Order: sequence, then C-alpha cells, then structure tokens
Amino acid sequence: MSIYFERKRTFALRLLVWFLCALLLLESVGFPATASALSTPASNCGPGCTRYDVVMIGSEIEGVLLAKKAHEAGLSVLILDPREKPGGELIQGQMLVLDEPNDNRKHSLVQGELKPLYDGYKAGAIRKLSAFEGFYRKLIQGIPLRSGITVDGVEIEDSGGVEKAKTLKSVTYLAKDGKLYQVQAGYFVENTDSNALTVHLGNQRIPGMESLYNGKKPDYMAATYMLRFKGVNWGQLHQAVLEDYPLTNVVKKYGANTYVDWDFATGFSNLTYNYKPRDSQLMLRGLNATYQKNGEVIINSLLVYDVDPANPQSVHSAVARAKTEAPYIAKYLRKHIPGFAKAELNGYPDYLYIRDYNRYETEYVLNYRDVMSGRMFWDNVTIGGYAVDLQATRIVKKGVGYGKPDRYGIPLRSFELKSYDNVLVAGKNVGAEIKAYGSARIVPTTALAGETMGILLSREWKQHHKRLSQLTPADFRRIHSYLKKDYKIQVDQ
Repeated sequence: MSIYFERKRTFALRLLVWFLCALLLLESVGFPATASALSTPASNCGPGCTRYDVVMIGSEIEGVLLAKKAHEAGLSVLILDPREKPGGELIQGQMLVLDEPNDNRKHSLVQGELKPLYDGYKAGAIRKLSAFEGFYRKLIQGIPLRSGITVDGVEIEDSGGVEKAKTLKSVTYLAKDGKLYQVQAGYFVENTDSNALTVHLGNQRIPGMESLYNGKKPDYMAATYMLRFKGVNWGQLHQAVLEDYPLTNVVKKYGANTYVDWDFATGFSNLTYNYKPRDSQLMLRGLNATYQKNGEVIINSLLVYDVDPANPQSVHSAVARAKTEAPYIAKYLRKHIPGFAKAELNGYPDYLYIRDYNRYETEYVLNYRDVMSGRMFWDNVTIGGYAVDLQATRIVKKGVGYGKPDRYGIPLRSFELKSYDNVLVAGKNVGAEIKAYGSARIVPTTALAGETMGILLSREWKQHHKRLSQLTPADFRRIHSYLKKDYKIQVDQ
C-alpha cells in the first residue's frame, strides 16, 4: 500500500508543478485566458528553451486571427507582445473608426472572423471601446500571451544551396521579470507595427512614401491620435448639413467629401485645415468620425508626424503632444462644427494608430498595377478593394489618392518573408510597394490573409507536412475549394 500512496503523491506533485509552470507562462496576459490554453502543450528544446508550433511577435488583430485559427486546430501557439497590454492599434490606440473595402459594385469584401465585427459596427451594436474589447478578448481566449517583452536576439540557420536558404530557428526575448527566455517554432510571425522581429532578419526594406517624390530618406505616413468626445448633438450636425444641400453648396461651405448620416461623418476640411496647432508635429485633417451613441463620438483626424513606433520614447512623446493639443482642438470644434457646441473630451487613448512603418521584402511584392488591374494570383489568401489612400507626411502635406480599384487578390507570397522558409508577416507588414500598400493596408484585407494562413498552417503544414512555401497551384485549387466550403471564405476571384 505504501508504494501505491507514494505513486499517487508523486503524480499529484507532478500535476502541481505542471500547473504552476503554466501559470508562470500566462503571468503577463492582459486579457483572461482559459484552461484551453494548455490543451496543446509546448515542448522543451533544451535548458531555458520551449518549442511551439507557432510563435507570434505582437498582438495586432490581423495576426491574432492567424493565431486563433492555428490554436483552434490544436497547434501550440504563443504570442509575445512588446506592448505592455495586448490589442495594439485597435484596443490600446482605440482606432474604432472602421474602413471597409468594397468592389466596384459596392459589394463588401469583409469576410471571415471580422465580418461579425463589421456587421455590428454598421448596425450600431459595436461602437464603444468596451464592445471592441469584448470582441478582441474572444479572439485571444485560451492563447498564451506574454506582454512587455523585448526581442533580444535570433538564431538563423542557413539551409545552403536551395531557393529558401534560411530558417529562423529561435528567438531570445527579455521578459518583464528581467530574465531571458528562448523559444523555437515551426513558424514565426511578425505581427507588430514596429518590426520587432523582422528588423533582426536582414531583409531589404521596401521603399516607402519617399519613393513618391524621389526622396533619399525613409518617409512614413503620419500616425493618428484618436479624439474622443461626449456631449455631441449628432442630430444637429446631421440637420445642419442637410439644410446646406444641394451638394455643391455643402462642398463650397465645408470642403470636398463632406458627408453626414445618422452614424458617420466625413470631410469639413475647409474648417479643419484652418486650425493652427500649437505643436508643429501635429495637423488636424478632415474629419472621419463615428457616432458611438448617447452623444459620444470618436474622430480619426489628429495626425502626428515623425513617430518611430520602434522607439518607446518617440511614441510616449507623440501621445503626450497630442493630449496637450486635444483641449484646444475641442475648443475649435465647439466654435466651428455644428452639433459640437457642448462637446467635451471623453478620455484619452494610451497609444496611436500607426499607419505606416518599415516593410521588408517578401517573396512577392505587390505593386500598383496588380491592384488597379484587378489581378488575381494562383495563391491568393485575401481579396482587396479599398481606394489607394496615402496619408500626409511632412513633405506630402495633405495626402494623396491614386484611384479606386475593383477587387484584386494578394498572394500568400506577399506574406512570406523573402528567403525564409518559416517566417510569415501579418497586417501592415504585407509586402507591397507604397502605392499598392495604400489600398492593401486596410485591416479587413490583411486580417483575412492572417485568418487564411492560420487555416493553412493547420491543414497543409501540420496535417500534410508541407511547408507553405512548397504549396503549388494544384494545392491552391484544392485549398480555395475547402476555404469556400468549410469557412465561407472566397479569395480566388
């Protein structure tokens, strides 16, 4: 009997140790995780090293959809986030003004996991931060996540003599506890707005906004600090613009693209461009506002120049500058915009909406002709259709548009980091020349690619033991078929 009880005691101690290790792994998660996070345990790869199927750097929503699909299929997934809290631009930056890609027949191109979010947004059910947080929380539920990390180094293997010459073997990171940890993975994913991973991998930067004017220094679209208001009389704003119709009068009075309905307002550039910021780093462009109900409004209009998202001090300074300017903007809007006479600021986001930063070469770099010609690729993983919209820089003062494409495809190769057989990029890291990027950067477009890649990692890599880089046109005919049948995702036309 003593041997029996001894075995039981040993087994119980092992369970306790395993449980405590799991709690340590999840110690820095900003959103609650459930026990399902432990359903597919990672494996040891040596002292101080843990191996996963997928390791994602960053918690932007576009890549989180990849992580979710991989996790749901039973792959071991870990999210390592340089930010102190998860959610990136959507949650921490409160970028709650959702842009929607459409084809030239006005058909929405939003598909997959984001469709309920966009449907709820358009219906008015998902407008406030709490609703967005609830949606995001469900996406990351059960996925281990460590916040506040810093990538310290990478280990790269050279395969030698093959087209895909490199494999990213491991990443070493510094955690908030001050200790270094090492992770290995079958696949790594860059999912930050600051190149936290890809900056270490040696690829060529894709030219940015400077290529529009043959500039010699890297140039980036301005970031945005979201402005939140309460006490807005939206009905008065709507009625005031209606009374100024016909449209020619509205444009003359308020500026081009001025439009107001019961949910959204855009334009008013004749008024906003007359605002003179006290800080030369800032500019108030035309309004892009969403009515959040109960007199609350959120506006995507305050541009911040020269932000380096890879430099925490640069981000902190930009947020501080915008917060300081916000009360003066509120005073200006109260005086000049109908319905804002009693408007007050309604809190401040902790972070920014970063539109544009460094992107590094992928196996295929999408170009402007691809976008405007409606090109479809044999390895499409998403469909785009948003206007080519490039926002202001210090040199490109008011931004510029290059037309509205019909639907077009973006290939898997534009999300595979060049020369690496196991590094994917998500969201704003998509491989695209700057004009093409002006359309492809929209969240639902790259988020659908992330979701599709998560499916491919489970069904092609794990089940069929085939690297994504090895997939053929014949494979993609089969893939596009089951994406439509099993996931209601259509990306082949």
